[in-house]
Amino acid sequence: MNSKERVKAAIARQPVDRIPLGFYLVDCDTIERVIGHKTYVRNKIAATLALWEGRRDEVVESYKKDTVEFYSKIDCADLITFKEAPVVPPKGYDPGEPPRRTSDDTWEDSDGAIYKISHLSNEIVRVHSPAIYDTESFTEDQFPEYDESGFTPPDPSIFEACDYVAEALGRDRYIAGSSGGVVACTLLGGDVTGWMMYALKPEVVRAANRRYTKQANLNDRYYIRPGQDGVLLEQDIASSKGPMLNPAQFRENCLPFLSERVRNVKGYGQQALFHNCGDNRALMSMFVEAGIDCYQSLQTIAGMEIGALQDEFGRSMSFWGGISVETLVSGTPDDVRKNVRQAMERGRRGPGFILGPSHSIAYGTKCDNFMALLDEYTHLADRL
Repeated sequence: MNSKERVKAAIARQPVDRIPLGFYLVDCDTIERVIGHKTYVRNKIAATLALWEGRRDEVVESYKKDTVEFYSKIDCADLITFKEAPVVPPKGYDPGEPPRRTSDDTWEDSDGAIYKISHLSNEIVRVHSPAIYDTESFTEDQFPEYDESGFTPPDPSIFEACDYVAEALGRDRYIAGSSGGVVACTLLGGDVTGWMMYALKPEVVRAANRRYTKQANLNDRYYIRPGQDGVLLEQDIASSKGPMLNPAQFRENCLPFLSERVRNVKGYGQQALFHNCGDNRALMSMFVEAGIDCYQSLQTIAGMEIGALQDEFGRSMSFWGGISVETLVSGTPDDVRKNVRQAMERGRRGPGFILGPSHSIAYGTKCDNFMALLDEYTHLADRL
């Protein structure tokens, strides 16, 4: 089996010659150590500043070349996503008036939004927005049925980076790529207001979900790219304590739209992979019902342990994860090796398992720990 065949079979819960390995994403500090030079790939501070300055082509070239160089050098990842080479601004991108720098680590844009550097996550985050939304800001009339006649196809150049990666690596490796977007839990007005809407105005949320689902379905014909094998749908809807919605709310307000999105991407011959952080055990049966083929982000500290998930849901869904992000960041190489062995032993109890981190190779992962992961995996892959 090559990597593409191996991952397709694992996701379909069919026999494989060895447990496949995949990364949801790898952040820039690990990539730079492997390729030996600076990169814009997952370097969210540097890439944001460069795009604000109008250096789009420079950023995109790095996304393309450095992603391929990284995965070619480690040469053991069976599954690759577009997270390192995402959809980008179009050719000729004009950022307009960029945010004004007000201190060494703070910017303000013309609308009054304030941005600040987060060194912990290596990104520039919006810390203040002048627009204040509450539940009274939204009504059902704001979300009429989507008018297909008003749909505008995207500029093809926004796919420059992901198409390059798919062409370079997708011949024999599995590509979990893009789509028109996931519609599961629409959050109108941001997290706080958005979750309150489900309790106070669920009919408005359903109207928004219907509209956004139709738009996402139309976008699939452009965002599902040649060479990709599956669609990576992403939305975090839980904390480590459990889902933000109770199961009855999710079933009524979200499940029909998630199910429709999954049906639509499968109509393009894609497997459906779902990244969703937190403790989602109360919703897992509905993810199965929606048609999700593979679930990613197995946060053990949130109770999402691979062996237990395999025992309960492994006949209906495959799983991708098992290695603790916390161990990769804070543990020792021996801790990582032990975690890899345990994950592979536990994961192979079910017919569908892909080894990977519980989330990502996150910013701050120790280089020795990443190398220990690769070494232990390659040592064990053909023995289990």
